[in-house]
Amino acid sequence: MNLSSSPEAKVEKSVGAMLNCFLSLGKHESKQPVLERESHIAYLRRGLKHLPEGFVSLDASRPWLVYWAVHALEILDARLTDAEASAVVDFLKHCQNPSGGFGGGPGQYSHLAPTYAAVNALVIIGTKDAYDAINRDTLQDFLWSLRTEEASFRMHEGGEVDIRGVYCAVSVARLTNVSTEGLFANTPHWIMRCQSYEGGFSGTPGMEAHGGYTFCGLAALTLLHAHHLCDTPSLLRWAVNRQMRFEGGFQGRTNKLVDGCYSFWQGGLFPILHTLLAQEDAQNLSAEHWMFSQEALQEYLLICCQHSRGGLIDKPGKSQCTHCTT
Repeated sequence: MNLSSSPEAKVEKSVGAMLNCFLSLGKHESKQPVLERESHIAYLRRGLKHLPEGFVSLDASRPWLVYWAVHALEILDARLTDAEASAVVDFLKHCQNPSGGFGGGPGQYSHLAPTYAAVNALVIIGTKDAYDAINRDTLQDFLWSLRTEEASFRMHEGGEVDIRGVYCAVSVARLTNVSTEGLFANTPHWIMRCQSYEGGFSGTPGMEAHGGYTFCGLAALTLLHAHHLCDTPSLLRWAVNRQMRFEGGFQGRTNKLVDGCYSFWQGGLFPILHTLLAQEDAQNLSAEHWMFSQEALQEYLLICCQHSRGGLIDKPGKSQCTHCTT
């Protein structure tokens, strides 16, 4: 293969051109990278009411679209109006099934992923109506129905088993106060079977370490107060090596391309690791900086990933995606 035409080379060329252009302008205008906050807020508010045709493939992920938008607006300190919040709560109520849990849309089977998204969106809204929308009794029954003999969780009835299911189950159980010792008995030990020789976590035991799965594994262990089981030095080594030296963003797996989405999944590991290491007093950690180059990541996101019409993209040349905005 001609290395100059490889995907890696193409991405580096695009990123390099954008960074050089920005630096050139900065010399004359003292320009600094800026988060186009108002454009992103407008994009997210539009997305709560109407999405382009390109999102039709995500019809089974509609609570996720709601969660990504609501979560991002919260981060941007943009409160939902009463009408927006009421519309979101009403829609998510229609996604909840009588047998427990939420589906990817009204009338769809319950699934742990949209259940996680719906519960988190309702908790972010935080009104009495939002909290009351969650049927905790049937939710707990739904979680029990997905638990396996190995103490992992299926994503839905008859569905696949992977570490996402564990994290989604633990998270919603803790948020809604339906967690019990029995529900997650031995679950931390199943999670630890997913930590690979690289240090990250895979979706299931014996597979390749992956950024999203690693966040799910570490976050679930922490919520279950079982983080002491994790090989933390190995995980930290794997995580810091996922930041791309040239682009500044993160890749999801070893030898993969930079991807703005992993700014959350990989970047989200570091506050948890930082807290755990500080508790162990194992490191003289800075209170102001995580254990990766924050400046390089900020430059990649602000210069290379902001779309002109609002929202973020995973890398130059890609189309808009709602979830990257979180």
